[in-house]
Amino acid sequence: MATAETESAKSAASTAGGPTLAPLDSIKMPIPPDNKQTDAKIALGKLLFFDPRLGGDASISCSSCHDPEQGWAWAEDFSRGYPGTVHWRNSQSIINSQYYGRQFWAGAAASGEKQAPSAAKGGVAGNGENDIMEARLALIPEYRKAFKEVFGDEWPLIGNAWRAIASFERTLAQTDTPLDNYLKGDKTALSEEQIRGKAVFEGKGGCVQCHNGALSSNEDYVNVGVPPATRWQEDGLAQITFRFEQYAKGQTEEGYRKAKSDWGLYYRTKNKWDKGKFRVPSLRYTKYTAPYMHNGAFYTFEEVVDFYNSGGFDEEGRTTLFPENKDKRMKPLGLTEAEKSDLVAFLDAFSGEEIMMDKPTLPEYAPLFTKAELEAVKK
Repeated sequence: MATAETESAKSAASTAGGPTLAPLDSIKMPIPPDNKQTDAKIALGKLLFFDPRLGGDASISCSSCHDPEQGWAWAEDFSRGYPGTVHWRNSQSIINSQYYGRQFWAGAAASGEKQAPSAAKGGVAGNGENDIMEARLALIPEYRKAFKEVFGDEWPLIGNAWRAIASFERTLAQTDTPLDNYLKGDKTALSEEQIRGKAVFEGKGGCVQCHNGALSSNEDYVNVGVPPATRWQEDGLAQITFRFEQYAKGQTEEGYRKAKSDWGLYYRTKNKWDKGKFRVPSLRYTKYTAPYMHNGAFYTFEEVVDFYNSGGFDEEGRTTLFPENKDKRMKPLGLTEAEKSDLVAFLDAFSGEEIMMDKPTLPEYAPLFTKAELEAVKK
């Protein structure tokens, strides 16, 4: 089965041999053969996506950190944390996320089916436990009926909850952006400023070297020089989360004691040359998903463009703590103010209309006692 990575790589190859952009509907979203899409499964997944009972204390749902009104993400540098904690990385948008070959900033999950439980059970995210979450589902008649219909479960199984959520997330795609329409032949879809910005994107700016193909991401892992989050210097709770994550990800004792930044892909590979590397994110739907980068370092497209224009340094001159791993392509670009403005305008073209969705009415627990039993007690 072709993956989004292979399909995107194919669409990125131009006749001249260099990377190009392509319409999103030129590739197919990968769907696991053991989790085919059905209307009933998608409807169940939508309910579960918005249901906080799939979590530790029944206060945090998938939508809590992937809010439709915040770009299906979370509009702060770090994502929302489990009550009493904070998270440690920026929340990525769910829109188009199921095109990725792997999930999370460092590719820690192989699919949406694996991503959902990692988030729902993560210590500073959902903090849920399988048995408790399954027990809650079993106490809800509507869920018992739906799981029986969709999966044949006598009682709801938590693994099938993740499959339903992944199916719902696969419906959250946007293939009608101005850029898509332009690439499919509508030359009026982009403004003159955006067309000039496209030329900068593909030429002097060098953006297309990584942000290419239908997904506008080559899905590689790159250290572009993003400096460490300043929040770790001033937020005590964030410091605790940071140390917890170092331990949870198998950091060495020396690294646990001395790490001052997110080591990214290193946590998966334990290769020193992977320190500070993160997956190239898609630029699609980013108009609504500020702040940007794995730690929410920049709040506007203008800041992002300035960062790349400087060769991977922020306005204070800070860069990655692993300069030896910084991508060699990260060099000052020498963009003029007009070129930067055009490029920012072009970045808007990767997003169409904002995708909004009303939160569904969630099914209720079955009453523990009948009305007659309660009235008998009162007597």
